[in-house]
Amino acid sequence: MQRLVGTVSRGIRGPIIREGDDLVKITVDSVLAAAESEGFSLRDRDVVAITESVVARAQGNYATIDDIAKDVRAKLGGGTVGVIFPILSRNRFAVNLKGIARGCKKIVLMLSYPSDEVGNSLLTYDQLDEAGVNPYSDVLTYEKYRELFGENKHEFTGVDYVQYYLDLIQGEGCEAEIIFANRAKTILDYTEKVINCDIHTRVRTKRILRNSGAKIVCGLDDILTSSVDGSGYNDQYGLLGSNKSTEEKIKLFPKDCKGLVTEIQQKFLEKTGKHVEVMVYGDGAFKDPQGKIWELADPVVSPAYTDGLIGTPNELKLKYLADNDFANLSGEALKQAISEKIRTKDENLKGNMASQGTTPRQLTDLIGSLCDLTSGSGDKGTPIILIQGYFDNYTNE
Repeated sequence: MQRLVGTVSRGIRGPIIREGDDLVKITVDSVLAAAESEGFSLRDRDVVAITESVVARAQGNYATIDDIAKDVRAKLGGGTVGVIFPILSRNRFAVNLKGIARGCKKIVLMLSYPSDEVGNSLLTYDQLDEAGVNPYSDVLTYEKYRELFGENKHEFTGVDYVQYYLDLIQGEGCEAEIIFANRAKTILDYTEKVINCDIHTRVRTKRILRNSGAKIVCGLDDILTSSVDGSGYNDQYGLLGSNKSTEEKIKLFPKDCKGLVTEIQQKFLEKTGKHVEVMVYGDGAFKDPQGKIWELADPVVSPAYTDGLIGTPNELKLKYLADNDFANLSGEALKQAISEKIRTKDENLKGNMASQGTTPRQLTDLIGSLCDLTSGSGDKGTPIILIQGYFDNYTNE
């Protein structure tokens, strides 16, 4: 009988994860218990995904504000430091900023405008146009920003992030100066020691700063790359991908996850005889059309995945085939013609007009986004996601 359901994404409930928990056993047991409860079975090439949050929690990958401060002092000297291009987030950056401020005498905080890297807005382009401000060249002081634009609160959170970050810095006994600019080298008019906090443009920003004469340049990915007094760390991403845990502690992005996903895959094979793919996922890579916020505040969507998730989709566009190659067919004849086209498609459809309009993104980015939307970020209690049928097509029975 022809299968009538395509891709299905299920949130799998599991226990509250604590440091030291056996995440392999918890993941496998939770999925199999859900399958028994809901009356479904696993198939080859199903995808099991675990949110990065519980992976890092099980690893105990935490650090304190004091740990951040000590590393910042060691790497930048503890004097005046430029902190540039941070995102506007209480969860993602505020605790990091407190740690940086605790490790410095003065911070020159340089905010990009009218929005941060992931789309959180300080201003609108209409406000800039009305004020005659050119964001590509103009540098605004804190006083000029207030004179022109007054108080601007985030659309969703209601927070005035300019004031919020100023208060955080000064609350650590650190002197603060805030400027608004979009050219990285502008910060060098204030200090030669810089922490660039951008995520996806960080390599370019570092290059520009070093080529422009900066004395010391550290990205967030260069802070806590090794343990400080027994703290957690991430040797690849540092503070990138971290989240607020408490007012004095952060949870870092998980590290060394390849062994975890491989072990989970093997355990499913042993228990079910099915070859499933496994990944760890963080933020999905999508953009909110209302707030214009790009979700991806993590350095990558997936820090670890099994080998079957490498690559991009290789799909034909059904509507293109129906409207072009087989425009003269209908009914069963159309179905059979399209099915045969799919069964005999090339292994690499790049450049083929019949694949235009399919999504040219990495599988882990697409699947990770589906996982993030399924699990949410609140109180659903589903840190494990099971996706079935993702690799099926129109011909699968």
